[in-house]
Amino acid sequence: MALEISSEIIDTKAIICIEGEVDVSNASELRDALDTALADGAKEVEADFTEVAYIDSTGIGVLVGAAHRAQESGSVLVVANPQKNVERVFTLLGVDKDLNVRK
Repeated sequence: MALEISSEIIDTKAIICIEGEVDVSNASELRDALDTALADGAKEVEADFTEVAYIDSTGIGVLVGAAHRAQESGSVLVVANPQKNVERVFTLLGVDKDLNVRK
């Protein structure tokens, strides 16, 4: 399934909407979108996962890396509205707190 990413800036918050499945074949697209938002000076980067039904370990690595880069730059990464199965993976791997998961 193709990955579709759109973004919008509201004040100092970047909202990145992701649709599809995040896996090794497209995780770099997600990394690029998150890195662009951070480079543009967003104080909060929200990755809206409402329409993400699946994420593999590569995608999770991209999110964790972006969360650490955000923290180093004084920003915060938030993963918003993950579907139950995706949220469960975050919790099982113990990265839900790093990703500031919000429902």
